[in-house]
Amino acid sequence: MTITAATTTLDLGPARALTCRECGNQVPLAAEFACAECFGPLEVAYEFGDVSRADIESGPKSIWRYRRLLPVPSDVDRHPNTDPGLTRLVKADRLGAALGVKSLWVKDDTGNPTHSFKDRVVAVALAAARQLGFTVLACPSTGNLANAVAAAAARAGWESVVLIPASLERAKVLTTAVYDGALIAVDGNYDDVNRLATELAADHEDWAFVNVNVRPYYAEGSKTLGYEVAEQLGWRLPDQVVVPVASGAQLTKVDKGFRELTDLGLVDGRDYRVFGAQATGCSPVSAAFKAGQDVVRPVKPDTIARSLAIGAPADGPYVLDAVRRTSGAVEDVSDKEVVAGIRLLARTEGIFAETAGGVTVATAKKLIDTGQLDPDAETVLLITGDGLKTLDAIQDEVGPKAVVPPSSDAVREALDS
Repeated sequence: MTITAATTTLDLGPARALTCRECGNQVPLAAEFACAECFGPLEVAYEFGDVSRADIESGPKSIWRYRRLLPVPSDVDRHPNTDPGLTRLVKADRLGAALGVKSLWVKDDTGNPTHSFKDRVVAVALAAARQLGFTVLACPSTGNLANAVAAAAARAGWESVVLIPASLERAKVLTTAVYDGALIAVDGNYDDVNRLATELAADHEDWAFVNVNVRPYYAEGSKTLGYEVAEQLGWRLPDQVVVPVASGAQLTKVDKGFRELTDLGLVDGRDYRVFGAQATGCSPVSAAFKAGQDVVRPVKPDTIARSLAIGAPADGPYVLDAVRRTSGAVEDVSDKEVVAGIRLLARTEGIFAETAGGVTVATAKKLIDTGQLDPDAETVLLITGDGLKTLDAIQDEVGPKAVVPPSSDAVREALDS
């Protein structure tokens, strides 16, 4: 890509400008997220140098092995950060058999420092925010991002300000509060919290709201999921990938990561299909896809999958573009199906996912049942958060088989019943 905007003295690696996703207008790298010409969203544009597989493979055992593909300084790994990434890619044969998929993989991002993929995007946002001169790390969050921001700020020695809906799961509240930053519960849903964050970002010039005023950099962290899947598959792309959709940024950036690897010659160019997964109680992107529309109409969330409960997803239209371009689809599943998906993944592969993971598994099943997902094609499911964060979703569904006295006969009787 040819960069026409003026360059800056910022050290953000291969990043050279911000470009509007709507009109193509380019501006110098800065803490900007909306185009001054058309108010469209900005994203990072790059000038990549020569990058080889060997360069990447010899790098840190974290997302910083891809630093030459990210908007971060070349010495990013020398600064205190949570160093997320390089989570396991699990060959999920038992789950595949249950779903009827011949070759199935699970990208298990529960192994990140705060047990969700949000550590990836926050690490990139922090690195960029440090370059941009910010001193406080902040965010509006449905939970996982709150954990990641509070932890990353603590690790870096920064202050943090985290805004959450007051109805958030207690586990996610506690696993944010423990880092001792400023945690503020707001009487409203995520979209209310997000609007408040946008107002505060304008009033506090030293606060880096990772998913607001430094969002273009933050979002690039999701590319590392795509990079890792390709590297862990032996430097090739899967046939199909199923991605949970909240704001939609993760799906669009995984797709962007696949395309960048192809353009750089790090993987062979091939067709792949991208599928989006939503909970029916907050499925504006799925509704737009099924209706053949380009406009994603906001909804009021009502689902147990609170980490995906964004009623006005910023990247919704771009999700539609990606799935349509790759001949994929967006589907949604009920809360009952979400719980069944959590239990199925745990029972077959020993992976306990939060509700977003249940959405992904249940959506994959529905896509197969409806003939939209090819059961003979190699498929990757993204599991983006740990089930310990959403215990309330299953607390009435599972428990001891029996309560018995301390007697072997009683145990045998219970097992036989």
